[in-house]
Amino acid sequence: METEIKSHYNYDEVIIWLEKKGVELYGNHFKILESDYPIIYKLIAYFLKDEAACFQYNINLNKGIMLSGPVGCGKTSLLNLMKYLTPTEHKFFVKPCRDISFEFIQDGYEIIHKYSKGKLYQSEPKTICFDDLGTENNLKYFGNECNVMAEILLSRYDIFTTRKVQTHITTNLSASEIENVYGNRVRSRLREMINLIAFDKEFEDKRV
Repeated sequence: METEIKSHYNYDEVIIWLEKKGVELYGNHFKILESDYPIIYKLIAYFLKDEAACFQYNINLNKGIMLSGPVGCGKTSLLNLMKYLTPTEHKFFVKPCRDISFEFIQDGYEIIHKYSKGKLYQSEPKTICFDDLGTENNLKYFGNECNVMAEILLSRYDIFTTRKVQTHITTNLSASEIENVYGNRVRSRLREMINLIAFDKEFEDKRV
């Protein structure tokens, strides 16, 4: 079934190209395993905006992507590779959540604005992939504790509904863990904003 994708793209050729690009970016040890193909087919369908394949996979092209899975399954590398497949108007950049939390310590609440509505004087909010959601901590700025990513995601929901700007996420948290860390409002809005693509929980760490 997985190789029977109704599409005008040759997905196996795309995977060969992605693997070469991965070797270029990450070194000769980079490999795309056949066991990953079901996940990668979905990512390719989404980022190439292949409507027929996305319909088969029940992926909504208006929403963003959340790629979830255990530590070491290659989520960040895959999303970085997908940047090279994405049409110009859907380009995105990858931003580690931990880096955002450190920026918040330094610059405070303007960081929430920066990653939601965009910098001041910037006309359009950007599509962003928030990498490793859940690795940042609640932080204090002048004594006020703030769940920085929860605030950013709530703001991203607003620009998704009003301006159709997408948000992508990688995380090793489950849906219930997301609710515990960020609250029910964030979990509920994420359902509207994103397609979930998930690695098996039993996946072995590729970094070993």
